[in-house]
Amino acid sequence: MEKKDCKFIEKEMKKVFHESSDFKVRKFVSYHKIDTLLFFFDNIVNVLRIDREIIEPLTQSEITKNADVINFALSDTIIVGQGEVVETIDDAQEKILNGFCALYFDKTGKFLVFDVKNFQSRSIAEPPTSAVLKGPREGFNESIATNIMLIRKRLKHNDLVIKQSPIGKYSQTQVAIVYIDSIASADVVDKVKKKIESIDMDGIIDSFYIQKALEERSYSLFQQVGSTEKPDIIMSKLLEGRVAIIVDGSPMVLTVPYLLIEDLQSSNDYYFARAPRVTFLRLLRLFGILIAIYLPGIYVAMQVFHYKVIPYKFLVTITNSTIGIPFTPLIEILFIILLFEGLAEASLRMPSYLGLALSIVGALILGDTAVNAGLVSSPAVMIVALTGVLLFTVPDQQAQLSILRLIFTVIGGILGLYGIIAASVFLVAYLSNLDSYGTPFLAPYAPNIKADKKDGFRRYDLRSMRQRPLSIPIKNKTRLKKL
Repeated sequence: MEKKDCKFIEKEMKKVFHESSDFKVRKFVSYHKIDTLLFFFDNIVNVLRIDREIIEPLTQSEITKNADVINFALSDTIIVGQGEVVETIDDAQEKILNGFCALYFDKTGKFLVFDVKNFQSRSIAEPPTSAVLKGPREGFNESIATNIMLIRKRLKHNDLVIKQSPIGKYSQTQVAIVYIDSIASADVVDKVKKKIESIDMDGIIDSFYIQKALEERSYSLFQQVGSTEKPDIIMSKLLEGRVAIIVDGSPMVLTVPYLLIEDLQSSNDYYFARAPRVTFLRLLRLFGILIAIYLPGIYVAMQVFHYKVIPYKFLVTITNSTIGIPFTPLIEILFIILLFEGLAEASLRMPSYLGLALSIVGALILGDTAVNAGLVSSPAVMIVALTGVLLFTVPDQQAQLSILRLIFTVIGGILGLYGIIAASVFLVAYLSNLDSYGTPFLAPYAPNIKADKKDGFRRYDLRSMRQRPLSIPIKNKTRLKKL
């Protein structure tokens, strides 16, 4: 940049920021003789630090004869820890928007920028989506600096690599790619970098904007990117060879590659439960998912097409409860499902002090009234309510499972059990064909990877899991030599 005077630089900088009211320009004389400008945004910097660590030293010191003012200020005068030199107004603009202040000495043609950001964020607390009975209770917040600190605190090794860059035309959101260089596959890391660098949009509001770009099949019903709010979970995934993506402004950290079985695992499984108990809980979650998906469809199919296979006493109960119901079994179940989905959606948007009242009205009064009015039957309400609860045995998959429940209910009402069986075969074939960064979606069961099954539906003792998951592309397979 040409060596312009302070008047020109001040005019240009105000023009760049459209003379925003929170854009501040401080004019003073440094070293008792040099006209100096300081630029910053008032609400995102620590003004006290600027006064004490930048302006005060510059106004009270004298420059050594024939010294270069830029280097002298950077090395001998200003006491702010992180400072650097930039040579264009565009570079200075980018730094100012990220919480830096920019210092310009008259006719030097360069800016000195210093990190004095003061962004406010939530304190570190246990995340509401991942509560544990025993184990670490720290959770990520909306500050990328805090989230990186929480990871660095746990992984004190020079192989932990963090690559950070701004994404979004207007938001310039900082996105960090985190991985362990000696474990993670270089191909996976490069692929993640290319996908993130290819994003061209106005702004990144949350990490799930990045998730859509990372997914191999973005229009699939099933998510192909993991997410969590807990640093200890991210640490364990990094140690297995995964890559983490942190987005400034979001407490959810993404991970790839992703396996479907990850959602059947819980951090509680590793902190307090014995291996047999963990195996029981994981099988319980699996059966909960299957019941949630299939039970309404099977109930409708057996009522319409296969009532002869229903035990006689249960058939009598169903028949008595459905006498006078104006809907067909399929329409009845769909009506109840949509009713419960609507109540759940409303409860999320209701003020918190009305949420409990809505739950009581919806689940008890409304459901009981509908049965007494003869609109729906008691078994149908019980089945939909049961499956609605079981959807949350795997909370991260609740949205996908609710869609599958609806699909299998419609198929059961139109094609019967044969249709459900055919749809199940298609679903398994589709999931077997899904791939996430070289990792089969249904691994370690499709394909069969015997070593990885030690942390599958059945969990073995920690001492027997000496290798990292072979389902994931990694450099170093050994994670445990002696315990």
